[in-house]
Amino acid sequence: MRIRYENHRSLVTLTGSIRLRLKIRWCETLGCARYHKPYRPEVEGALALPQHEFGLDIIALVGALRQREHRSVPEIHAVLTTRGVAIAERSVTNLLDRYDELLATRLLERRPLQRLLARQGRVILALDGVQPDVGHEVLWVIRDCLSGIIVLARSLLSGRAQDLAGLLREAVAAVGVPVAGVISDGQTSIRQAVAQVLPGVPHQLCQFHFLREAAHPIFEADRHAKKELKKQVRGIRGIVRAVEEREDPEAAIVQGYCAAVRSAITDDGRAPLSASGLKLKRRLETVAGLWPDVAYAYRFVHAVAHWLGNPHEESAAMVRRRVNGVLGAMQRQRNKAGTLAEAFDHFQKVTRSDRPGLFHTYAVPDLPRTNNDLEQLFGSQRYHERRATGRKTAAPGAVLRGPVRLLAATATRVQAPTARDLGVANREHWRSLRQRLERGRRARTLRTRFRHDPAAYLAALEQQACQLTLPS
Repeated sequence: MRIRYENHRSLVTLTGSIRLRLKIRWCETLGCARYHKPYRPEVEGALALPQHEFGLDIIALVGALRQREHRSVPEIHAVLTTRGVAIAERSVTNLLDRYDELLATRLLERRPLQRLLARQGRVILALDGVQPDVGHEVLWVIRDCLSGIIVLARSLLSGRAQDLAGLLREAVAAVGVPVAGVISDGQTSIRQAVAQVLPGVPHQLCQFHFLREAAHPIFEADRHAKKELKKQVRGIRGIVRAVEEREDPEAAIVQGYCAAVRSAITDDGRAPLSASGLKLKRRLETVAGLWPDVAYAYRFVHAVAHWLGNPHEESAAMVRRRVNGVLGAMQRQRNKAGTLAEAFDHFQKVTRSDRPGLFHTYAVPDLPRTNNDLEQLFGSQRYHERRATGRKTAAPGAVLRGPVRLLAATATRVQAPTARDLGVANREHWRSLRQRLERGRRARTLRTRFRHDPAAYLAALEQQACQLTLPS
C-alpha cells in the first residue's frame, strides 16, 4: 500500500499537547478488499481513540482514580487540572464511560479468556440478576466460581427463559471448556434456561435462597411476635429521663437495667435463621404465650440448615435422607405447630419445588452451596459506587452501563490497566459494544421524557406519524 496523503491531529496527554502527522495509505490493486480504502497507522490506536482529543494515558488515569481510589468527578477533574490537563468536568464523565467500554472489550475477548480458563479445564457458572429500578432493565451476570472471572454481563428488559438461554449459550461458547455445574437461585426462568442449554449438567439451587423462601412465614411470625413483645416494655425512656440527673448508686443501677432493655429491643435479625424475636424473648423472659409456636417451628428450620451444611461431610444421598427425615417429622408434627401449621405447609411446598437442585454440591467438587459470592459482588459494586458518588440508592447507570462498569470496576481493583492495555482493545468490538449501550440509553431517555411531559411526548410522536403518511 502506498502513502497517498497526510492527516494532522492534536492530542492532549499527561505529558502535554502533541501533534500527530499521520501518513494515510491505500491499496491500488483492482479487486483487493481494501482498494482505495484509507489505512491509518496502527500506532495511532495505541495513543488515542478515533475522534477523541484526549490520549489513552489520561483515560487510564481517570479510570484508576475512579475505580481504585473512589474519587468523584469533581475530584478527578481537580487532579487532572493540577497536572496541567485542560479539560472540562463534563469531559471527565465521558472519559469514564470510554474507560469502562475499552476495558470491558479487552476483558471479554474470547482468546485470552479461553487461554486462561483452559488451564483449569472446566468452569462452574454462577448466574444472577440485579434490578435497582423496579420495572426497568435487569443486569444479568454470569461468573465462573473457580477463577472468579465474569464471563458475561448483559442488561435485558426481562428475565424470560428464552433471553437467559441466549445468554447462557453465549457464555458457554465464550469459555471454551466443559461446564461442570451451575449455581443460581430457584427462579423458574433460570431453571428452564439451564435445562434447555445445559441438559444433564448439575444445576445447584442456592440453599440460602431456599431457606429464606421456605421459612418466610415463620420469620414473619417471629417479627410480629417481637412487635407485640416490644409493646410490653414501653416506657424505658421515661425511666431514663427520671434518673438521668441523679448520680447516686441506685440511679446507676436503674440506668444499667434500662440500657440492657433498650439494647435488647433494638437488636434485629436477618432471614432466614436469625430470629430477632426469639433472641429478644430469651433476653427479657417477661411475656409468656407468644413464642411456643415460633420456637417450635424454628427447631425444624435450624435442623434443615444444619444438615444442608453437611457437618460430617457425607454423600449427597445421605444428606438428602437426613433432610427428608426432618421434613417427614415436620409433616407428622404439623398439628403441634399451632398457628404456624400453614407455615409448615409452605415450607414443604417450597422444598418439593427446590429439592431436585439442593444436593448437587455434595457430588460435584467445588460446586458452591449458595450463590452468595455473586450477591456479594453486586453489594461490593454498590458500596464502591456510593463511596465515589455519594448516592444512597443505585443510579440508573448501574444497569444501563452495568455490562461494562461492573467488569471494569472489578478488574481495576485487582490491577489498574495502562494506556497500552487499553490501546490493544479491538476497535470494532468496542464500536459494537458502544452502539448496544447507546440503544439502551436512548430507550431510557424516551421513558424519562414521557414521564416529564406525557402530552408533549405523545404530540411529538403523533406529528411524526402524520409526516410519514404525507405524500412525498
